[in-house]
Amino acid sequence: MNKEQLAELLRNNHTQFIEQVNGLNDTDLCYAPEGKWSAAQQLDHIVRSVSPVNMAMGLPKFVLKWKFGVANRPSKTFEGLTEKYTRKLQEGGKASGRFVPAPVTLDQKEKLAKQLNALVNKLSRKTETHSEDALDKYILPHPLLGKLTLREMLYFTA
Repeated sequence: MNKEQLAELLRNNHTQFIEQVNGLNDTDLCYAPEGKWSAAQQLDHIVRSVSPVNMAMGLPKFVLKWKFGVANRPSKTFEGLTEKYTRKLQEGGKASGRFVPAPVTLDQKEKLAKQLNALVNKLSRKTETHSEDALDKYILPHPLLGKLTLREMLYFTA
């Protein structure tokens, strides 16, 4: 998938997610099965997850290289990354630290949805400014998946 397709996938998937969350009534928005997050908490988690990726995609390349290094392998495909993530979840992987959502109140839904929309729009624009080579060269750390190329991190974020 090239950078334009990836930027479009980011926008489309997050727009659909926001529309689904906005379509929920208050009861469904806050309902959480035992041991699971509510839809409102899922929204908060996505905002918490997209925000650092958006920030990192705006850093100068020399900072990315200095702080995180460069890839020593080709980027996985979208499907390959999805398989790895699914396997990690099956092995018991979970969100941790700052990525675990706090309880979300009904009045936070609109603010979080607007925040996510703005973040994804910025991230999509930043994605399109990077070269295809840069997306496969520079890496970022993922708390569950380890070192990912920028392209892989964008796949994950999408």
